[in-house]
Amino acid sequence: MDTFERFNKILIVGVGLIGGSLALALKRKGYTGTIIGVDNPYALENAKKRKAVDLVYSIEELGEAASQADLIFLCTPINVIIEHLQVLGKYVKPNTLITDVGSIKRKIVETANIHLPQECDFIGGHPMAGSEFRGVNAADPFLFENTIYVLTPVRPINESTRKAFGDLLERIGAKVLLLLPKLHDEIAAAVSHLPQMAAVALMNMVANKQKESPHFLKMAAGGFRDMTRIASSPYGMWEQIRTTNADMIVTYIDAYIEELNKVKNMLLTDDLQKYFENSARNRLYIPSDTKGFLRPHYDISVAVEDRPGMIALITNTLAGKEINIKDIEVLKIREDEGGTIRLAFSTEKEQEMALELLKANGLECGKRE
Repeated sequence: MDTFERFNKILIVGVGLIGGSLALALKRKGYTGTIIGVDNPYALENAKKRKAVDLVYSIEELGEAASQADLIFLCTPINVIIEHLQVLGKYVKPNTLITDVGSIKRKIVETANIHLPQECDFIGGHPMAGSEFRGVNAADPFLFENTIYVLTPVRPINESTRKAFGDLLERIGAKVLLLLPKLHDEIAAAVSHLPQMAAVALMNMVANKQKESPHFLKMAAGGFRDMTRIASSPYGMWEQIRTTNADMIVTYIDAYIEELNKVKNMLLTDDLQKYFENSARNRLYIPSDTKGFLRPHYDISVAVEDRPGMIALITNTLAGKEINIKDIEVLKIREDEGGTIRLAFSTEKEQEMALELLKANGLECGKRE
């Protein structure tokens, strides 16, 4: 059975940026079943204009919409996801798969386990995708291309359903990563929630110094702007993250304070240079670890000179042999010297062929383990 045939009717509750992008991505990849949207009248009107949904129901008609669906995506704020999970079990058909896109998983998974009947399948989900814009008018059919999509399956689930769902997510371009809910929330606290708190704290600290001199923010250049870009995030979403993941965030704020104290003590020693060098080395590995993905990628690094046409040389060389690059990232650049580019492939065979072709074109490259 084709992946899409398993889910003949897909319900998206909350047709905003993520929900709308899911609908558009599915249609772009050839989904011919029925996509049902549940939201407020304004959102549904815009979703219909963008041809993201085929049928629409009001929020008050959620039960009627859910009773038809084979797959339900809950794409609302965290507290609303939790509310819906408490009532959906009364309406869904046996073997319906329910999932969500919430950025916190422990509370959501716990609620699903308590309130959803055993004959209803549930998998927690979190696509690591987004935009500074909101609403279905900002929806993008390419939003999930090469995006990590975390799944947190903890209750028994029909194996064919699990496989079909994983295949569906990969069809829209996502890279599926399996994690336990607690580990997901801990990682999110470290790499997403802590940076947000740190950016807000830094912004407010310097803004307070602005009262002493008007030149503090006038001198805020690239580094400060980069570090505080997310300090302008709206609080609404973060209030829900705070109430569902505060324990993890506090743990990592304490760890960060401890690390900053190390830096403070190193400022008068030669150890700071080693600390900087270690940080630079570690940052290179941010995208390279694919362990835990439903289907791992096979990465290589390519050293390139600082001259025009180098990326074109790489892509044209591989395209000539119909080798598809699944992901590409510039890892580091040294002005007037060059840099390093990471390429990812779907199979080990493509990885080996890419290495052979690029080396034959005089490029220095190797596998990334």
